Amino acid sequence: MYAARRDPYCYPGTTILINRLGLRSQSKLNAFEAEVSAERATQPLPAGRLSYAHYRAIHRHLFGDVYAWAGKVRTVRISKGESIFCYPEHIDREMRRLFGALAAQYCLRGLDARTFAASAAHFLAELNAIHPFREGNGRTQLSFLVELAERAGHSIPMRGLKPKAVLKAFVASFKGNERPLRNIIERATSPS
Repeated sequence: MYAARRDPYCYPGTTILINRLGLRSQSKLNAFEAEVSAERATQPLPAGRLSYAHYRAIHRHLFGDVYAWAGKVRTVRISKGESIFCYPEHIDREMRRLFGALAAQYCLRGLDARTFAASAAHFLAELNAIHPFREGNGRTQLSFLVELAERAGHSIPMRGLKPKAVLKAFVASFKGNERPLRNIIERATSPS
């Protein structure tokens, strides 16, 4: 669970996120969220240009049945463990910068698998540090990665990405070590 002060996303006096079903049990919300987002991940993602707007649309697609704020940038400061994510007042600027850099790199098209993996790992490490949403950042990042790889001429099956290993790699990238994330992407990448 993320730590946040005076969190308008949570039911008063709790750390449970306000959700469309009105669930007040964290375990029930976790189960509902996992079920819905997993089902939505099997469906085609929204069309888009691999842009900031497209990224928000992917989050809305995955989590819109769970949270009314899905696809909207968070308005509170959050942290997880020792990781303090981008302050909300800087998210729009940082996301525009990051997606502008991705567009300038032609969304990583034309790169061999090794170079793609290194570039995608760097992009995801920065995206993870921004953490634009109140919840669902990791799952959105992975869905986006699969789409990014496909459009860049590579294939990364979602089932090839082990959640625990990816989470550990994201933590390492937050501390400046992108190698584990790059290795995961490189191992999972194959030509489309």
